[in-house]
Amino acid sequence: MKQIIFIRSEAEQDLKEAYAWYETQMPGLGADFLLHVDAQLKSIHRYPLQNPVVHQEVRRCLIRRFPYGIFYIVEDKRIVVLAVFHAKRDPKSWQTRS
Repeated sequence: MKQIIFIRSEAEQDLKEAYAWYETQMPGLGADFLLHVDAQLKSIHRYPLQNPVVHQEVRRCLIRRFPYGIFYIVEDKRIVVLAVFHAKRDPKSWQTRS
């Protein structure tokens, strides 16, 4: 049985902020960012254990073309996305979400 992907509200906010920032840089770039995030979420759904553990049980999937990572936990029935963070941000801020 495949797990469902559950995106926590904090991760949704991360996505909204990144989308808005990229749209201010160039119209359409935010949409491109979301397409790349969606592709990586599909990859995570297919192969949830493929990405490395970076903190306790939290795994990180890097987003192609953009300096962001998707941080998630694999549970029995779901995959929980904790954060979508820029690579230069302090990791302590997402670690408190796990």
